Amino acid sequence: MVALTAAIPALRAAGVIGIWNTDVAAGRSVLDEGAAAVLAGNAGLAGQPLPLETALGRTHPDDRDWLFGQIRQARRTGGFFSAEFRVLSEEGNVRWILNRGTISQNESGRMQGLGAYIDTTVGRGSDVPAALLTQGIEDPLIVAADRCIEAHTALTQGDHADLRSLSELLLTSIGRTLAQRL
Repeated sequence: MVALTAAIPALRAAGVIGIWNTDVAAGRSVLDEGAAAVLAGNAGLAGQPLPLETALGRTHPDDRDWLFGQIRQARRTGGFFSAEFRVLSEEGNVRWILNRGTISQNESGRMQGLGAYIDTTVGRGSDVPAALLTQGIEDPLIVAADRCIEAHTALTQGDHADLRSLSELLLTSIGRTLAQRL
């Protein structure tokens, strides 16, 4: 079985930038170092509870309103979340980011979100409107990724370390397959 620490380089190679964990009631998200560097523009913000505007501070101005609207809606309703949007680097370069995750009740009954950011820039022009890419027919592999994220989230609420490891391995394999398409 692959340990999580061994899986991290594979996840990075597959385009995974980082993860997010959101306390919905507080309206704050905690990003890991990779996500904080790319999305907030400051790796030093990793591990700190951040408001949406800071956590996604590098969001492209044309994508900001619709993306923040989708995130706020998901925080109200819970369930799966998926959106593809653009971010701007400090140098002004455009990167496409796929944000996938789920929002559900944790063991204490509070709404909690967990997900990942994946860089999908390779092979894509930055002039394609992001809102158009979030519509259309679902890719079976993307559907599988969503369901695996949901299963992994559920497994974190119990004492199932072996099953969590398996779900991490499956997420890694799905990420590799998605990255190979690019």
